[in-house]
Amino acid sequence: MIHLALRFIEVVAVLGAFSACAFYLVCVAGALGFLRSVKNEADVAARPAPPVSILKPLKGTDPGMYENLRSHCLQEYPEFEILFGVSDANDPALKYARQLQAEFPAIAIRVVVCQRALGTNVKVSNLAQMLQEARYEHVVVNDSDIRVGRDYLNRVVPPLNDPRIGLVTCLYRGVPSPSLGSRFESLFISTDFCAGVVAAQLVEGGIHFGLGSTLAFRRADLAAAGGFEALADYLADDYELGRRIAGLGLRVKLSETVVETYLPRYDFSTFFIHQIRWARTIRDSRPGGYLGLVATFGIPWALIALLCAGGAAWSWALLAAAAILRFLAAAIVGRVVLRDRQVLRSFALIPLRDVVGVLVWLVGFRGNAIEWRGDSFALKDGKLVRTGS
Repeated sequence: MIHLALRFIEVVAVLGAFSACAFYLVCVAGALGFLRSVKNEADVAARPAPPVSILKPLKGTDPGMYENLRSHCLQEYPEFEILFGVSDANDPALKYARQLQAEFPAIAIRVVVCQRALGTNVKVSNLAQMLQEARYEHVVVNDSDIRVGRDYLNRVVPPLNDPRIGLVTCLYRGVPSPSLGSRFESLFISTDFCAGVVAAQLVEGGIHFGLGSTLAFRRADLAAAGGFEALADYLADDYELGRRIAGLGLRVKLSETVVETYLPRYDFSTFFIHQIRWARTIRDSRPGGYLGLVATFGIPWALIALLCAGGAAWSWALLAAAAILRFLAAAIVGRVVLRDRQVLRSFALIPLRDVVGVLVWLVGFRGNAIEWRGDSFALKDGKLVRTGS
């Protein structure tokens, strides 16, 4: 009986490893397709640049926050405004907004104190109120931990001149703090999450969701999708906005520009909790996709096959193949597509990161409790239900 059980596990592990190897090849193909599309992009200077409102919801402070926000003031773009929104007039992030107003008096920088609670997602509730104060038809939203290049607006706004494009979003790379948890998080972003995005773009013929690193859209399309008010209870508001705009028959474009997110100094426990929140969010938003993640754990599956096969030569070859393809996909997506200078230095952590990823996936299958910005919620059909004060 034990022999049969081991044989069954061995067969499953081999199939899992082969599936993961196929997935890594799809990631490589998706990355190469993305790079080809970047080469074919029109010259930035030749594209009309409509005026744009940048909405930056704030709550508390993040690592490198002032420089993150300041990067939006350095845009080489004809006309734009920046609105910072908070729900508390005493929010500590406001000191940075005031400092930027003083440093860049020629830029229209305004602060909006959002006094109404339109849903459990405070960020989206604030965005709905900030939008009412915005001047322009074209809008860009991104998170407070995002840092951008000087050509950012020139990259993400002009594609919206095409009426067939309803949303522009961006890949991003994580800049870790000097802690193991932060390095794991950065590695996850560069070698797992973004790899999955380019793979989805290839397999699905485009993406049908947004990423919180950048959401650029027209106000008219947002209104047709139900407005921010319709998203005020969703945790994955970026995903949901992209899904709804795609549902209007409009394209979601993955921009050629890559932005940065500056990561906190996570200890391992904080990193694991953050990953569980991500896992439960994905499971709730894309249950089929979450289930399919089981076919992406190439090195863990190959290790299980190696143990069950008693170290047979073929099982070592399978492990080598899975590792080579895993590292190849990580290098092409992380280093070439995202231009992440840290990813190659963290290659030795990938096998351990993958084992942790399996644990996260298993834990994420059960439960719906999450912690977000110091508050406790339950997830139900993608929406947040407050469970604690």
